[in-house]
Amino acid sequence: MFIIIIVALFLLLINFITDWLWFKEMGYVSVFFKQLFTELKVGVPIFIVLTVIVNVYLKRLKKNYFAKIASNEATDMKKLNLQTNLISLGFGLVSAFYAISNLWFEILQYANSTDFNVKDPLFHLDISFYIFKLDFLKQLNEMLIGAVLLIIVVTVIYYAILMTVHTPNIFEEEAEPINDDERYAGSSNPFEGMGGDNPFGKAFEAFGKKMQREPKPKRHVDDSNFKQLMHIASGQLSFLGVVFFIMIALNFFLKQFDLLHAHTGAVYGAGFTDVNVTLWVYRALVVLALFGAVTVVHHIRKKQFKKIFTVPVIMIVVGVVGIGASYLVQNFVVSPDEINKEDKYLERNIEYTQYAYELDDVSVKSFAADNKLTSEDINANTETVRNIRINDYEPVNTFYNQTQSIRQYYKFNDVDVDRYMVNGKYTQTYMSMREIDEEKINDTWLNRHLKYTHGYGVTLSRVDAVTASGQPDVMIKNIPPESKVNEIQIERPEIYFGELSKDYILVNTSEDEFDYPSGDSNKYTQYQGKAGIEMNLLNRVMFAIRERSLKILVSSNIKSDSKIIINRNVMERVNKIMPYLSYESDPYSVVADGKLYWMLDAYTTSSYYPYSEPYDGKVGGTNYIRNSVKVVVDAYNGDVNFYVVDENDPMAKTYQKIYPQLFKSVDKMPDSLKAHIRYPNTLFEIQAGVYSRYHMEDVKVFYQNEDVWDIANEIYGKDEKRMDPNYYIVKLPGEDNAEFINSIPYTPKSKQNMTALMVARNDGNHYGELVVYRFPKSKTVYGPMQIEAQINQNTEISGDFTLWSSRGSSYKRGNLFVIPIESSLLYVEPVYLEASNSAIPEVKRVIVAYDDKIAYEPTLGEALESLFGEDANGGSSASTGGDDKTSGTTSKSDWIKKASQAYDNAQNALKSGDWAKYGQYMEELENALNKLS
Repeated sequence: MFIIIIVALFLLLINFITDWLWFKEMGYVSVFFKQLFTELKVGVPIFIVLTVIVNVYLKRLKKNYFAKIASNEATDMKKLNLQTNLISLGFGLVSAFYAISNLWFEILQYANSTDFNVKDPLFHLDISFYIFKLDFLKQLNEMLIGAVLLIIVVTVIYYAILMTVHTPNIFEEEAEPINDDERYAGSSNPFEGMGGDNPFGKAFEAFGKKMQREPKPKRHVDDSNFKQLMHIASGQLSFLGVVFFIMIALNFFLKQFDLLHAHTGAVYGAGFTDVNVTLWVYRALVVLALFGAVTVVHHIRKKQFKKIFTVPVIMIVVGVVGIGASYLVQNFVVSPDEINKEDKYLERNIEYTQYAYELDDVSVKSFAADNKLTSEDINANTETVRNIRINDYEPVNTFYNQTQSIRQYYKFNDVDVDRYMVNGKYTQTYMSMREIDEEKINDTWLNRHLKYTHGYGVTLSRVDAVTASGQPDVMIKNIPPESKVNEIQIERPEIYFGELSKDYILVNTSEDEFDYPSGDSNKYTQYQGKAGIEMNLLNRVMFAIRERSLKILVSSNIKSDSKIIINRNVMERVNKIMPYLSYESDPYSVVADGKLYWMLDAYTTSSYYPYSEPYDGKVGGTNYIRNSVKVVVDAYNGDVNFYVVDENDPMAKTYQKIYPQLFKSVDKMPDSLKAHIRYPNTLFEIQAGVYSRYHMEDVKVFYQNEDVWDIANEIYGKDEKRMDPNYYIVKLPGEDNAEFINSIPYTPKSKQNMTALMVARNDGNHYGELVVYRFPKSKTVYGPMQIEAQINQNTEISGDFTLWSSRGSSYKRGNLFVIPIESSLLYVEPVYLEASNSAIPEVKRVIVAYDDKIAYEPTLGEALESLFGEDANGGSSASTGGDDKTSGTTSKSDWIKKASQAYDNAQNALKSGDWAKYGQYMEELENALNKLS
């Protein structure tokens, strides 16, 4: 039996032990044991205290019961004491388990809370009370109410045990004894008459007589014992009733704070009705509940049990009347004069929402949008122009997978926008890691877990550069990585941890790992990193059970120094270490110091910020968010580091106090990684959405929604959609150097002209600064959909779209980019063509709109020259190398091809009698010949 118990415990603890081994490998043992130690620190005292209290309570019940009601002479006191102890232990165990499983993290937040140094305007409490303490107090109160109800149940059960098991006849008087003649009266003997001289018959007759049922004497109810029991029970119920009503009072006291997160009428947070009606209803219910705690003792003592329900009934009536009063006040007092009644509450709503989303310090600047650009301005902003994106994520990702996956088991999950120094120039790039697609591996245990263990290398291209055929001009490619960029050399290209990694792997085994394909053969390797848990015999047994794989235990390839690597998926790895942050769904890849890393944005969030509107508009939704933490994962070693980049965030400070070994200062992040920190688009989009209304600080303007904005729409592909934030390298107005930003344009509500451009800065000391460029209200500044309409109306462009579609190809319009240059705006949109026999979209045209003019050319450089004159290409015409590659230029051979193609197209149009097309192609021919000359 002992061995069976040990084995059972071992099996139950396998996940716990193997998780501990993993956290030990990661260097975060303190993080792993934080929950356990907190649960023990909290749970053990709760268990001991509640067990002792309930045990003393039950023993007092037992003592009073046997002293005043029944004798304990015939009771098995040893058995009763055991039952008492078991009930006490059960109560303590259930209560402690509930407390630690629901409250342990809330307790840590409460104990380590950091002040916001901002107070709410209604109760004048620091915001930290609502973020870190309120939820804990509410759950604690609910737990105490549950504990009182549970004690009542325990009391009933205990009395039932006493009465039915140990003193079953306690309420009956002793009956008079009966004589032998009466003993068998009224009971028949089935063997009567079988006696006679037959000895067997006599024996049966005697047996039957003994088996006759003995009539029970009449008993009477002992009213005195019953009344005494009720008297004792009433004392216990009085105490429990008092505690219960006090807990109800505390519940309504805490409910008043929820008004700060309510949504009544026009206000998010406590409005006129909440403050002047609902708040006082809650306070009245608090007083009534406290009054009920006093009266319950009196009524129970007087045995006026019906009157116990008087106060609860009054509380229900007050609650119903309060609901009705709130409705009447809101609809007949507030609504007719809402702007005046809610004035100060709307002001609070605006102020606290802005702070909750870090919109209280947005820099608002005027932008003339004067359309005074010259060729000199274009060429003076070369860093901006040569980083204009003419590739989109999806076509680039498709291109990478078609041309750079090399083998069918490699996959680029997505492409990530970042910036690097490329041959001495600050350049915006696309990059993606080449991972193993586990679904494409031959499904054998050895292949999946020992052989194909890692991806290999990256592909990198400039966002503005395409080849003559319209495909991305790749600067890092192939296996092993070949780099054209002096600043980016990859020394450790293996990818053991990624977005697609799901399976565990075993390394340093007798079986060499596949490293990368080389011609008709393959290269093999052995893992040299520090990740993994050593596979001694005990660990092999545990992981064989954990992974449900007997092969881990019996495989001859696994040696004593072999290692198992688990939790290889980046998102799962980070979440397992710290599940109390919210994470960006898409980590992005980075090359730094010759190594590959994943970077991931993490958020501190809350639903308890007073007077703040939830960004999804739902009451109880998230209404506070900060991107305070950046997570870095080493793609080779699997190291995970959490860096606090916003040390002013009280939530981040609190987490640092709870996990001091986990959260590091951003000062400890290597500079090579700091250079790749991005302001996350998810946060920026949330802020932009909130700011579209909360930029209005005048209460009357805000209430009447006079200046509400919309995030602009665009045509992407062939459909209209809301614009997403886009990253750019731009020299902002008034700045000396170009910088990495993300931006999003606004239009007035239900209109298409542009009213503002919101920018988030990403570089250096300016990281996280939000700037809004306001356009003049006295003039029309074209919005993205107005530019899209001009594009649709351009006969040359619409003609090409029709022609391409009729030939079985499909065209796609890329993102429309709104780019500030000096005091003007430039609009750029690439056009892709996907041939019916090809799955790779190609950039075929670049559309540039400025003022009332549109240029539609094969390259960005040509489009700029078309609008602003020769040589006005802003450096975008610089060749990237080779006659067949361009980032805004077209080589001599390309112009010859274009002239020949235009001539052939013109002749075909002439034969078909399409004079409009003929004229168009002749213009293209003339343009090509002029370029050649």
